[in-house]
This record gives sequence, C-alpha cells and structure tokens, in this order.
Amino acid sequence: MPIHKIYARHSGVGAGDRLQIPLIKYCVRTALLHEHVSEPCEVSVLITNDQVMRWMNNEYRGIDDTTDVLSFPMQTPEEPGRVYTGPGARDPETGTIPLGEIVISAQRVIIQAKENGQSREKEAAYLSVHSLLHLIGYDHTDEADGKRLMRRKEKDILREIGI
Repeated sequence: MPIHKIYARHSGVGAGDRLQIPLIKYCVRTALLHEHVSEPCEVSVLITNDQVMRWMNNEYRGIDDTTDVLSFPMQTPEEPGRVYTGPGARDPETGTIPLGEIVISAQRVIIQAKENGQSREKEAAYLSVHSLLHLIGYDHTDEADGKRLMRRKEKDILREIGI
C-alpha cells in the first residue's frame, strides 16, 4: 500500500471554528486509495477563513467573492484519476509525487453544514474528497458526463468513509 503524505493546518481560524484535521486527512487518503493511486503522493491542506478565501479566489480565478474550497493541482493528468509518474514527477527529497494544495474555508463549512442540515464533519469530508478529485484531474464544469462521473465518485468515496 502506498504511503501518501497528507499535510494539514489551520491558519486564521478561531478555536471554535477549527475543523477535524484527522478526518480531513483520512478523507484525502481514502479518496486516493479509492482511485487506485498507487504511487506515494503528497497533498497539502490549508484550512482558513473567508477573507483569505476571497483573496485567493480573486487572485487566482478572478472572482471577487469567497468560496468553500479551492484546488491547486501541481500536475495535469492525461486522464482523470491518472497521476503523472514520469520524469520530474517526484520530489527528489521525499520520493513522493506532489499533487497540490486544497484550501478549505472553515466558515463556509460551518454555514453550508447548517444550510444543508448536516454536521460540519460531513461537509468538511465532502469538500476534502471533492477537492482531491480535482487534484487528480476530475472536473465538473464543462460537460454533463464529467459532472455525473465526479458526483458518482464523491458518493462512492463518502460511502466508503462511512458518511
């Protein structure tokens, strides 16, 4: 079994709004295993606030509004679910393949969980899985088939997690 390195941290999040880092790491790791990512990979997760999310969304996507989650992939797979393993793919120090960074707004998790009548853990799990799928090439913005495939994968992974 591959040893995936998942780094997660809070920044700019009050003590009462912090998300469960072990759960988020578990969700990311489970999604990688579910997608049969067999090479050791590295994912960074930043849990932050709406102010930072708004700045990042504006800076990187040109949208001057907050959002719940952003994905910053470090590679573009040839097809969804395939991780590039060729020359230059691995970090020479760790031997892992850096997939990218996930940024989650703790404030959006709390608000959306209330709006959807679910726990913040379930909302955080969903956003973690959703964003990881983006890191490995899945997308839902351009075509109906891509959206259906991504939603099916999210449901399958969350079921596997027990959510």
